[in-house]
Amino acid sequence: MSLLVVGLSHRSAPVSILERASLPTDTRTKLLQDTLAAEPAAEATVLATCNRIELYADVDKFHAGVAELSTLLAQHSGVGLDELTPYLYVHYEDRAVHHLFSVACGLDSMVVGEGQILGQIKDALALGQDLHTAGRLLNDLFQQALRVGKRAHSETGIDRAGQSLVTFGLEQLSQAADVDSWARGKKALVIGAGSMSSLAAATLARAGVAEIVIANRTLARAERLAEILREPGGTGVAARAAEMVAVGDELGRADIVVSCTGATGLVLAGDAIEAAAEGRDGTLYLLDLAMPRDIDAAAHRIPGVRLVDIESLADASADAPMANDVDQVRGIVSDEVAAFGAAQRAAHITPTVVALRTMAADVVASEVARLEGRLPGLDDKQRAEITQTVRRVVDKLLHAPTVRVKQLASEPGGAGYADALRTLFDLDPQTVASVSRADLNDADVKNRGRV
Repeated sequence: MSLLVVGLSHRSAPVSILERASLPTDTRTKLLQDTLAAEPAAEATVLATCNRIELYADVDKFHAGVAELSTLLAQHSGVGLDELTPYLYVHYEDRAVHHLFSVACGLDSMVVGEGQILGQIKDALALGQDLHTAGRLLNDLFQQALRVGKRAHSETGIDRAGQSLVTFGLEQLSQAADVDSWARGKKALVIGAGSMSSLAAATLARAGVAEIVIANRTLARAERLAEILREPGGTGVAARAAEMVAVGDELGRADIVVSCTGATGLVLAGDAIEAAAEGRDGTLYLLDLAMPRDIDAAAHRIPGVRLVDIESLADASADAPMANDVDQVRGIVSDEVAAFGAAQRAAHITPTVVALRTMAADVVASEVARLEGRLPGLDDKQRAEITQTVRRVVDKLLHAPTVRVKQLASEPGGAGYADALRTLFDLDPQTVASVSRADLNDADVKNRGRV
């Protein structure tokens, strides 16, 4: 296993850099295709959220892999390599596994313990599967990360250590007042109809807002979300859809605005916000969860407007309390990293063991055929008994060393046992490689759709 991750997050880079380095979906696709075309990488996928961009790859050379992945991130993000490099972090092999498992548990999130990251990891794996850039290693890794994250949430109280970014944002927006009391009776405008916007709409509906307007570039998606919110089995809130061209008018009627779109430019400019705030009785509350930002940062300076964005959320989360359960989750992560490493090391020797047993079977078949030529009078029963006896002898001779070598290979530093086995039995490297390719293809077929 030669897993490498190169990335940046809210912990390593200022929001201004994260905002410029954000990767739209089509850019992620091109990044993965170019990563696989690069010589050091055999498979790859990218985890891109509003506060992190991480490129995962299986590489054959560490230094060349770091250089190539860093260069690719710079090229596709549009941030120059010299400017980007100080904010990049690198994790390799077990440290890379530890990092992803920690991310999956919410330990590395802006709001510790938030569960939305699991959906984002799931999306990262699905993208790699759809593009066929995620092979056996990344399929195993990301599937296990999802299981570890779910285990952390089910076995500990990590959920109490944090909440969703939406809930945290609304708490900051209400200035620590009870969100339900603060939101009750207000009119809300939600811009966007993706997963984060949908969560924001549902959270506002449960908090008791009087009305929610969903504005989206694709009106049909806005209408569908509004319909779900109106359903008796849903929140039952008064909800309707609006065209994006109507956002300016809706802004003037709204008390709370939450925006999270994939737009590359501003959705709400400062002059539109200033016009909407002018002459109103109360405060206009704005929550920007997009990266890059949807709402003009100039809104911070407009009287009668309160803006909370990713940058202010990052500042607020730095002082957020940590639950006692965080230590327990760290223990789970450490145990799971060790188990994953042992499983990967054990799997590494399997093709060699399979090749050895294949060679032994070929030797048995050859010797039985030679014996039949020298003893033509053997009947079928005698021939079968001799063949079975030879096979049992070979199986007994191979059983103990192959079981023991698998055990040894699962321990740290055990990768050399596969090389020793190939050398001792003079195994054809091409035969071993063909077994490895077959295993990889089987794993890819088996894992597709299991997200």
